[in-house]
Amino acid sequence: MTKNGNLNSLDDLSSITVDTDRFYSATHEEILSGLTSDVYFLKTKDVLHRAGKDNTPVVAEFFARGNGVFAGLPEAMRILQSKNVSVSSLQEGDTFAPKEVVMRISGAYSEFGLYETVLLGILASSSGWATAARQCVEAAEGRPVLCFGARHVHPAIAPVMERVAVAVGGCSGASCMLGAKLAGHEPTGTVPHAAVLIVGDTVELAKYYDQEVPEGEPRIVLIDTFKDEAEESLRVARALGDRLFGVRLDTPGERGGVTPELVKEVRYRLDIAGFSHVKIIASGGLNPERIRILSEAGVDSFGVGSYIAHGTPRDMTMDLKVIDGIPIAKRGRLPGIIENSKLKRVK
Repeated sequence: MTKNGNLNSLDDLSSITVDTDRFYSATHEEILSGLTSDVYFLKTKDVLHRAGKDNTPVVAEFFARGNGVFAGLPEAMRILQSKNVSVSSLQEGDTFAPKEVVMRISGAYSEFGLYETVLLGILASSSGWATAARQCVEAAEGRPVLCFGARHVHPAIAPVMERVAVAVGGCSGASCMLGAKLAGHEPTGTVPHAAVLIVGDTVELAKYYDQEVPEGEPRIVLIDTFKDEAEESLRVARALGDRLFGVRLDTPGERGGVTPELVKEVRYRLDIAGFSHVKIIASGGLNPERIRILSEAGVDSFGVGSYIAHGTPRDMTMDLKVIDGIPIAKRGRLPGIIENSKLKRVK
């Protein structure tokens, strides 16, 4: 390996042993070393070295096959920060169209070629999460959307996903503690059904919760654990009064899920009982279409998990477009630089 710990040849790889008694996610050091790249990029380093073309100057362009919201730039730049290359890119949060160039790297191929896999993966996954989060935020039309997606992905990437959902996708908060803090927020959440079940009564749980959480933190209580949601909302509202900020509907699919009719009934019964200040928060299998429908019914904010976490990655491709100053490309692609005025120099 090179002096900075990066893989430099197949000989380096053969000398590496991996302890399998560990979490299977890659460490930061393993990512930076190139160990999560496809092996053929390491073979390419050996081949180019034998050909005497290690330091061939190239221009590489990245594009996506579909449209979306661009994300992942900070992590991509951590890969490239120590490399002797220049980089132009879209900014996080920019939208892109199919085949639009989202990033351009210029420099010796040996400086960054090993990291093609890593860069593509970072941009593809991050842009997929950002796109899904943005879709939910736009559907909510100004109502808060919280990201509850950590439980749907491997914990190694949960904070990556939730940071993107907040910092790029526009979610107002996130439940994953590390993800929220990486986005510059404090984590958002109440207590799960498990707490209600253990205490044994929703109102009793609400009282303990009110006593325990710091002043200034909104009191939001789950109301679908034991009884009819409309009944529980009134019981909790009467117990906490003005201290109750909102009730959360997370009715399971086995009971029909959170429906517009349910939302309207809860809202109506709270209003006529004098609790119009109590907000309604909905969660459970939400997507942009359901967010629009429930918004019209009266939901004030949303907790979205699986739709964001399972956001389709925006497949990214890296093509060499200039080699040694000469425009070139593989069949089916246009040789030479494809201009995009939205790109900004970032390195």
